[in-house]
Amino acid sequence: MDIGRIKEEAAKGFVFPEGLTELIPYGSGHINDTYRLTFEYGGKVQRYILQRMNTEIFREPEALMENIIGVTSWLKKKIAENGGDTERGTLSLIPAKDGKFWYVDSEGGWWRAYNFIEGATSYDRVKNKTDFYESAVAFGHFQRLLADYPAETLHETIPDFHNTADRLEKFKAAAAADVCGRAAGVQKEIQFVLEREALANLLCGMQREGKLPLRVTHNDTKLNNIMIDDVTGKGICVIDLDTVMPGLSVNDFGDSIRFGASTAAEDERDLSKVSCSMELFETYARGFLKGCAGKLTDAEIEMLPEGAMTMTFECGMRFLTDYLEGDTYFKIHREDHNLDRCRTQFKLVKDMEEKLPEMKKIIAGLV
Repeated sequence: MDIGRIKEEAAKGFVFPEGLTELIPYGSGHINDTYRLTFEYGGKVQRYILQRMNTEIFREPEALMENIIGVTSWLKKKIAENGGDTERGTLSLIPAKDGKFWYVDSEGGWWRAYNFIEGATSYDRVKNKTDFYESAVAFGHFQRLLADYPAETLHETIPDFHNTADRLEKFKAAAAADVCGRAAGVQKEIQFVLEREALANLLCGMQREGKLPLRVTHNDTKLNNIMIDDVTGKGICVIDLDTVMPGLSVNDFGDSIRFGASTAAEDERDLSKVSCSMELFETYARGFLKGCAGKLTDAEIEMLPEGAMTMTFECGMRFLTDYLEGDTYFKIHREDHNLDRCRTQFKLVKDMEEKLPEMKKIIAGLV
């Protein structure tokens, strides 16, 4: 594929101004192909983001775009009602020349475009507690603004993405099939999963029983999916909405804790370094609850620690499943990389289990 030609074709497919002066790769994402476009006209400079969607992962791109259109339109309405900045408070889609918010190129690639949010940055790593807190406020605010959105009308862009009970069944099948002959060497890890079947079914069961409401969830609540204002340091916009779909608020909270409150890297081999920082847990929980501003139910607030444990357990189980299946999903950079990742997550789960009373006390104190 002549990517240069395709990029230029896609850039011409949207309602952009004249005067394109720059088209360069942008950001650190691993899923979509992202570019920044700069236009200069009439003495002004205007920048945009152009993305080619990964249709290997997101196989129904039109459904995905319907989700994004619905959610960003709703957010703009709510932000305007609250007197906020609708251009910086959420993503702004650029229409294609046929009036749709996507463009399909001559080789079948799906593209979309957004306004570039000026004066703000997304960070790949938690540099300090303030950034972590601001990301929590932003994701909580996202929940607050979308609390009344009919979540059941959204498409599942990745079916059963955070259905932990379903992930457990897939894990059991992978362990039984043992296509790579690796199961014998990881019996300790396999047993760790099987001993926590109740945890895998906990939140899914509560949702089925109506104890936890279905919400609009982001499902990838890492720090780098928040734009932080360069001047104020405040989190202003939630980005990367591909995985927005129906889900549980406690899972969004939990995935942030899994990633951001760990004292070690996701693939740390020295497990003595791995624990869940209660200081960072409290920091994030305080920001998240502030952002939600009373929109969570009592049951959701009570189950936030279990959300952290469940998402960490699910992630470790997914790494172990992929290891058993021959490392076909997650990219690896060394031998046994997925096994290292799995062991790190399981050590974090064990630490959270031991600290569950302390996490519960922190949440109760914040409420």
